[in-house]
Amino acid sequence: MRSIIFPSLFILCLVCISTINVTAQSNKLNGSWKPVREEIGGSELPPAAFEKQKLIVSDSNYTFIAESIDKGVAIYKDGKMDIYGKDGVNNGKHFTAIYKFENELLLICYNLSGDKYPEAFETKSKPTYFLVTFKKE
Repeated sequence: MRSIIFPSLFILCLVCISTINVTAQSNKLNGSWKPVREEIGGSELPPAAFEKQKLIVSDSNYTFIAESIDKGVAIYKDGKMDIYGKDGVNNGKHFTAIYKFENELLLICYNLSGDKYPEAFETKSKPTYFLVTFKKE
């Protein structure tokens, strides 16, 4: 009996540790983020355009505060994101994006047409690409 219980407990512990590690990594986006730089279609926006904006992420839910409030679901994994607007001006819309962490900053490059993921963190000659650099509050 002991020979069955010990391996079972050992496997259960390994599964729990793996789940904790995955949860900790996936929650890296959680928190309140302020934009420090924005660019669309290759043109940098002035800081006054985004000084009152804020992105709040809680697991797969997001709230984006700008001129209005947008809420929805963001599914993210391995540097890619699918963003689904559920409430606000983007209700019913789907955006694709790529993201990365660099020097305590979060960079997200959105494709506002949602038809494919951006291949790089640049918007030049891409009028539907929107690049935002966020810093955690």
